[in-house]
Amino acid sequence: MKSMVSIVAFAMATSAAAVDVEGVKLDDKASVGGQELVLNGAGVRKRAIFKVYVGSLYVPAKAQTTQEVLAKGPRRIQLNLLRNLSSDQLIEALMDGLKQNLSPAEMQAIAVQSGEMAAIMKSFGQAKEGGVVTIDFVGTSTKIGLDGAARGTIEGAAFNDALTRIWIGENPVQADLKKAMLGGA
Repeated sequence: MKSMVSIVAFAMATSAAAVDVEGVKLDDKASVGGQELVLNGAGVRKRAIFKVYVGSLYVPAKAQTTQEVLAKGPRRIQLNLLRNLSSDQLIEALMDGLKQNLSPAEMQAIAVQSGEMAAIMKSFGQAKEGGVVTIDFVGTSTKIGLDGAARGTIEGAAFNDALTRIWIGENPVQADLKKAMLGGA
């Protein structure tokens, strides 16, 4: 896996073209909230022996630390699914990631937004292999989309920062995925 992370980091550093991770072609730019963002990094999320999704991070300018990412304007976390996932699997994974990175008091502070996120994810039914989940941070809102269609908006900058920490926080869902999303730094 280390070599895959190195290859992805090298490809992003030397080319402005789209990046290919596990057969998923990622655009080198994305537009979020009317602002052009650049692909900061991408890697594969694995659970046990299964490849679950390609996670990618788009930001206004390259960032190598969590603090830099959180300090910048709009951002996108994109999940290109490598297998079918039920809405319950998505919700459980996101809630577990939040619990790994937040204290009980911080979890309580975003309880309403977490419930709103669960309701949006529930509306997905099943997210199919090849599907794309986007989590965009614009202003103080989190906008969740599936396959290019807006599915819901959740207010609160603290909530989006908490969601972002699932992948690049102190206790990320997967350490090598964090490294890859932060550009291999």
